[in-house]
Amino acid sequence: MMQNKIVLVTGGSRGLGKNMAISLAKKGLDIILTYNSSKDGALAVVKEIETLGSKAAVLHLNVDDTKKFDSFFLNLKTTLREVFNVDKLDFLVNNAGIGINESIKATTEDQFDKMVNIHFKAPFFLAQKVLPYLNNEGGIVNISTGLTRFTLPGYAAYAASKGAVEVLSLYLAKELGKSKIRVNTVAPGAIETDFGGGAVRDNKNLNDFIGSQTALGRVGVASDIGSVVAFLCTDDAKWINAQRIEVSGGQMI
Repeated sequence: MMQNKIVLVTGGSRGLGKNMAISLAKKGLDIILTYNSSKDGALAVVKEIETLGSKAAVLHLNVDDTKKFDSFFLNLKTTLREVFNVDKLDFLVNNAGIGINESIKATTEDQFDKMVNIHFKAPFFLAQKVLPYLNNEGGIVNISTGLTRFTLPGYAAYAASKGAVEVLSLYLAKELGKSKIRVNTVAPGAIETDFGGGAVRDNKNLNDFIGSQTALGRVGVASDIGSVVAFLCTDDAKWINAQRIEVSGGQMI
């Protein structure tokens, strides 16, 4: 029996990460998803993936604590062997993240450090440390934001750290090309999830405003993003490399 390709999705228990995991399973890939606080949510996603005919496993990971990454990868090695009967996986999706909405004037150093640690430092060192476990001809997908192209007040620290990860994607693509490992960035526009307290989803005025500023006339939903990430983890995307793919419906063009 042919082994399915395996994708590691960080922050896969809810929101965009959950939809990415399910979209990947619909394309016949197996999933390892991480959670920080919601183990029950992660296990529910595993059950949903299994109903689609794919294998799945969960691991705890706090991307804000890089000192725990070595122990995480030891757990990953064990999981690959015990659940999937392999030693390597094929794709890493750096999705885990949080948002803040704070002016530059009011942003604290602790808030700034958290944004950089979660959205730039973590993807950098997860990409570094996953390499011994990543098959040739696999890939990495880093999740950014439309806010690196257009600006809204209050997102400077968040967007700047995402801008850093977009540059990182280019350097990863260059250095990993010899192993035929593709690295791309997916940059969502505003999405209806619980991200950032669910403001885009729950604030009708904000939702209507964003919809009015988007060429396709609405705010995005999680499945708009998950399907693109899943596509990038298939052979159909084998010649897409070092790209920033904005998935925003044409927001603020």
